[in-house]
Amino acid sequence: MGQVASRAARNKAGNEWVCLAMMKVIKTLARVLLGGALMMAGVGHLTDARQEFQAQVPVWLPLDPDFVVVASGIVEILLGLSLLTVGWVVPWAGLVTALFFIAIFPGNINQYVEGIDAFGLDTDQARFIRLFFQPLLVLWALWSCVSLKLIRRLTNRQKSETK
Repeated sequence: MGQVASRAARNKAGNEWVCLAMMKVIKTLARVLLGGALMMAGVGHLTDARQEFQAQVPVWLPLDPDFVVVASGIVEILLGLSLLTVGWVVPWAGLVTALFFIAIFPGNINQYVEGIDAFGLDTDQARFIRLFFQPLLVLWALWSCVSLKLIRRLTNRQKSETK
């Protein structure tokens, strides 16, 4: 009876290890996919999609739209590259990428409010639905880069320093 229980415990531990390993592979693939998408979008900012990206720059932003598009394109390329790294950089890259997605969200809101056609979003409904994808990008960056653990660690450190 003891051998059967021992074997079952080893099988359970082995299954848990396989699940953890598979989740790590899935997160890595999601991170690499996001990094590649960011680099492609960044290149688009600097080349063929530059005009369409300029249409998303909020009208109230007191900067030249072309400067904003070029600067954000460079940032997207750098963020994409950072998501392809390994080690201690990855959670920080995910956190900064999530913050970037939050920072550019006003451009998506501007596109909806102003009724700007760009990237095939040529109806109010399509532009409105697009708004719901930005939070998913934030979560994708945080999840695939294990950045939530970094946030918890930073929050716990701050709490212990204030005591």
